[in-house]
Amino acid sequence: MKTLKLLIAGFGLFVASSLQAQVSVNVSIGSRPDWGPVGYTEANYYYLPDIEAYYDVRASNFIYISNGNWIRGRYLPARYRNYDLYNGYKVVLTDYHGARPYAHFNTHRVKYYRGNRPHTVVVRDVHHYHDNHKHYKKHKAKKHHRHHHDD
Repeated sequence: MKTLKLLIAGFGLFVASSLQAQVSVNVSIGSRPDWGPVGYTEANYYYLPDIEAYYDVRASNFIYISNGNWIRGRYLPARYRNYDLYNGYKVVLTDYHGARPYAHFNTHRVKYYRGNRPHTVVVRDVHHYHDNHKHYKKHKAKKHHRHHHDD
């Protein structure tokens, strides 16, 4: 009877430690890297124009081109060993939710070119941006028109 109680207690400890290990592993999956822009929890990908690569936030890996093929890897290749991820230009892609952000590489490459040093750019739903932009133009035109009549 004493042996049975010890076995049950041992099994209980084993199960408890396994559950604790699962929780700690799940917490780290898909979290923003230390060098990633703060405050963009909805982002699945970052585009890194200076090295023409992507970072998959959920999978915690880089996507870069090598010999004409897109490669996924936990680390950047050796040719980027001196690239500073903390201070490099990053574009937060919040409007793409598929598995291949590089399908839009030609667009990203032109729009967010190498050596451009603005602050981190956030790409949101394009339709929403244009709607707000039209509203801004209309509002600005009304203000200008009103000012013109005052003269």
